[in-house]
Formats: sequence, C-alpha cells, structure tokens
Amino acid sequence: MKAFMDQDFLLDNDTARTLFALADPLPIFDWHCHLSPKEIYENKAPANLAQLWLAGDHYKWRAMRSCGIAERYITGEASPYEKYLAWAGAIPALLGNPLYHWTHLELQRYFDIKEPLSPDTADSIWIRANQKIAEVGFTPRDLILRSNVRCLCTTDDPADSLEYHQLLAADDSFPCRVLPAFRPDKALQISMPGFADWLRALSATCGRAIVSYADLVSALRERIAFFDSLGCRASDHAFTKMPYHRADTDALEAIFAKALAGGLLQASEAEAYQTELLRVLAAEYAARDWGMEIHLGAMRNNNSRMFAALGPDTGYDSAADCEAAYPLSRLLDSLETEGRLPRTILFCLNPKDNYVLGSMLGNFQSEEAQSKLQFGTAWWINDNLDGMRAQMGALANTGALGKFLGMVTDSRSFLSYPRHEYFRRILCGMIGDMVEGGLYPNDLEALRQIIKDISYYNAVKYFGV
Repeated sequence: MKAFMDQDFLLDNDTARTLFALADPLPIFDWHCHLSPKEIYENKAPANLAQLWLAGDHYKWRAMRSCGIAERYITGEASPYEKYLAWAGAIPALLGNPLYHWTHLELQRYFDIKEPLSPDTADSIWIRANQKIAEVGFTPRDLILRSNVRCLCTTDDPADSLEYHQLLAADDSFPCRVLPAFRPDKALQISMPGFADWLRALSATCGRAIVSYADLVSALRERIAFFDSLGCRASDHAFTKMPYHRADTDALEAIFAKALAGGLLQASEAEAYQTELLRVLAAEYAARDWGMEIHLGAMRNNNSRMFAALGPDTGYDSAADCEAAYPLSRLLDSLETEGRLPRTILFCLNPKDNYVLGSMLGNFQSEEAQSKLQFGTAWWINDNLDGMRAQMGALANTGALGKFLGMVTDSRSFLSYPRHEYFRRILCGMIGDMVEGGLYPNDLEALRQIIKDISYYNAVKYFGV
C-alpha cells in the first residue's frame, strides 16, 4: 500500500519520478488567474486559516453544500472557526475530488502539516496553522514568492483604472511581475442586466460619453492601448455558446441603440453584436501579438434564488451543452482570411468538446508562431485527475503535446499554487507511462526539454514575457 500523498504521489514509475525531479524546481508563470492586484499591492496578512482558505472560494462552497452544510457556515454569519470546522467536516466525503488533494498539498507545502484534515484533526491543525500565519510568510506577496511565481496575469475589466498595476510596476521591492489581462465580457454581454451601468463606468474611465457602437469601439481600442502600455499580453473571453452571426455597421448601431433604450434584443441581434465586436477586438490583439483566450461552455447562475441572495461566482455554475465546432470554425476563419487572427487559446468546460478544440487547432496554425492556436489546460470542473489526463490525451492525439502551454490556476486564492505541482505530477506520470510502456523512447535529454517547456518555458515564449 502506498503512503498517503507522499513524495511519490501520482508518480508510479521510475521515469515519472525522474521527470518530476526536473519539473518540480521550475518557476511558475500563472498566465490566467483571478488574484486581486489591490490585495497584492496592499499585502495584508490574513487573520486566520479560514480567511486564507475559505473566503471567496466557491469551489469549496459548492462542495460544502453537496455535503448538506447550512449556508450560514458557507457564506453566512457563522464565525471563521465555525466555517473552518464545517470545511473540515466535509473533507472526508470528498475522496476523488481535486479539492481533497489541493487541501492537503496546501497543508503540506505551506504549513508542513502531513496528517489528513478531518473532524478529529481539525482543532490541532487550526492551532498549528494559525500559529504559522501569526509568525511570518503568509501575506499575498510572501505566498507568491514562496511558490516560486515569476509572473502572473490578473483578469481586469476595460473600465478598471489599473491603478494597482501601476503601483506594482513601480515597486522594485517585489520581483514577481504582475500584469493585467484584458477581460471585456461586460462589453460583449449586451443583453445582460447592468450593461448600461457598465457603459457609464467605462465612460467615466475614458472621460467621455459613449452613446453609439462607434463610441464603444473607440473607447475599447483606447483601453487596449492603455493595458498594453502596462505590459498586458493576454485577453480573455467567456461564452456559454460561441457566437457567429455577421452584421454590418448600420445594423450594429441599431442594435446598440436598442439596447441603450432598454429594448429587448433578439438572440440573433445579441449574437451579431458579440461576433462583430469580438472580431474588432481580435484584430487589436493580433496587432499587439497578444494571446486571445476563449473560455467556452460555462452555464452560469443556474440557481436563481441563490443568485438573488448571493450574486455571481458563488458556486452555482455548471457545464453547458452547446454546439461549438461550427461557430468557432467560422469565427477563426473570418479572422484568418483577413490576416487578423491573433494567438488563440481555446478552453472548454464540457469535456465532450475536447476533440472539437483539439482538432480545431490544426486548421489555423501558422509558421509565424509555433502552435499559434493552443488548447488550454483542463478548466474549472475539468481541473482534476481524469480531466487533465483527458485534455492532454486529446491534445496528444490530435496535435503537439510538446508545445502545450501547461497549467494555470484560474484562482482567487493565494494558496492555490500547489495546483501547478499537481499538474506537473500528472504530466510526468502520463509521460512516464508512455516511456515505460514503449510508446516514447527513454531519451532523457529530449524528455527533459519537453517537461521544462510544458511546465514553464512554452508559456513564457508564447506570451513574450
């Protein structure tokens, strides 16, 4: 019987262990996360383990609800200690869930606590972890540097002033680069409540009224240039369903005016607006050699009662079941035909689309960049043992695994960086199995380069940081 999550965790043969010894010391480039630049700049230490672990983590909230835990212990008025005990009570039921592994990797790596969390060990772990937090090394910057993070890209709205990015860029005491990433979802979601309010926020940031589609395009181009001046190398877009419906400028102006007047847009009108605005944005990204991330298939805020009570990003999202292949193909082709297709990274939340995205890459590659189109790592609900193996397996079967950009945390937690270790262990285990199964030669020099590239260097080269 193997020991619980020991040094050989997920490494089942000698080749896997040799490869992980090469991967483990490598730095981290976290090119897609949701960390707060304000929190990084202000660098305040957490009050306790519950604040560090549970605040804002809707992955854990969702798991706790599945265990029947009352909302007062999740997002409600219970004390931090009570919420922590509730989480400890849920943990034994989460066998097989990546949260189980992440929780124990975090305890091991940051607190040197090796025993499993459970109701029986909860009090002891609470005391020891909080003693460490009270000492030193648990501010946001401490955790980033302890995790060997060289660069991270946050997720930022076009209306954001980026004031904390400016402050961090001027702070020579913090060696990790913190770059903005352009996330114009609120610009694209013209049918969503709050669109007019968001336009007013963008107008305030730009210092002028936005009363037409042309005004909006001009403002977004201005913001893209500003993001670029602060080192931005990536954009990000989330769609439940990939839009593709063409329209001319007059139609777009009419759609925009209808939305501002409070009119109810038809689905085809909203899709036409999204398609054409995304094409404009993609051309701007291509001109600056940014990466364009497209996250497909998240069906959000399914529980309307809880959405009304708690708002978005609180654990009520799931995978959608929408056709991706045709509209995605047509969008990429329209950009490729005009010479305006940027570097593009495709993510899917529904694993049924693994081979749709994996095979789509080969249609639009270019000699101007190695693997210009990429299949992004297993995302969100797929970020687990089976999901990562399935995503990398689909990429290996349809494309060039050796050019893969590797892991991102996609996280709001400063404790999330052991997820990169988790990914690297799974990667090394997969490739170790290939070698020991006779599917790839035992060429250590070639393997060394592949592991280093997927773990770190491919992403550094791809985004040019």
